[in-house]
Amino acid sequence: MTAIALTGASAPALKNSGGDGPLTSYRPAAQMHKAALKVYNAKAGDGGTGGFGSPRGTIAFQFNPKEVTIAKSAKWERKPAKGSKKAGPPEFVGADPCKLTMEMFFDASGKHDASVLDVVEKLFACCVPTDESIAQKKPSPPLVELHWGAVKSFPAFVTQVSAKYTLFAGDGMPIRAVCSVSLEEMPTKTGKTNPTSGALSVNRMHTVIAGDSLASLAHREYDDPTLWRCLAAYNRVDDPLRLAAGTSVLLPPVEELVRGGG
Repeated sequence: MTAIALTGASAPALKNSGGDGPLTSYRPAAQMHKAALKVYNAKAGDGGTGGFGSPRGTIAFQFNPKEVTIAKSAKWERKPAKGSKKAGPPEFVGADPCKLTMEMFFDASGKHDASVLDVVEKLFACCVPTDESIAQKKPSPPLVELHWGAVKSFPAFVTQVSAKYTLFAGDGMPIRAVCSVSLEEMPTKTGKTNPTSGALSVNRMHTVIAGDSLASLAHREYDDPTLWRCLAAYNRVDDPLRLAAGTSVLLPPVEELVRGGG
């Protein structure tokens, strides 16, 4: 994933024509690039996780956004340790997707046409399945990517669009709008992490605390406590009934667990 980074152009350099006279020339500022949302079909059959399909068009910004907010967070779980005065060790359980929020401003007060309504409808259309995906019986909204000059965001889907109309023509036609748009990163398929195991995801590791058992771990991780035997075999635990606190237990995907520990 390539994180978006926004950089500003440097100020133009002014030149003096000579002595203490007036400033008569300057270096032209860098070319102004307009931001745009590139819209794509999600690849059929992948629910979007396979990446972009064919392009559907572009939703151009009339004015570049004054700010873009990107958020990323991680999830940790902490299980209380029975009979202990200290909290149990935290366990990393995964990362949340990147989220991007921004405002898009549109103004047709000089033309008094339906251009504001048209672009707002295009944004709303990013929240509903496309006709092509419905025909393929795989309903999916399109994916988008923010482009601004040489900068682009991660592949994303639109989670929310809120349009606030602030100016109307005499016939009630909205001619000015501020749209708040929220995007969320669409994870794409990655290659196998280990050529010998064939796993598509990295094994999680759990540090045993007081009160843990292989059956409780199997129930919490796989919703099936009977997999404790596979978990014991996978981790080569000699005595499953005596699982010492501080022991590290690998928690692989269930397919790999059954294959390697069954």
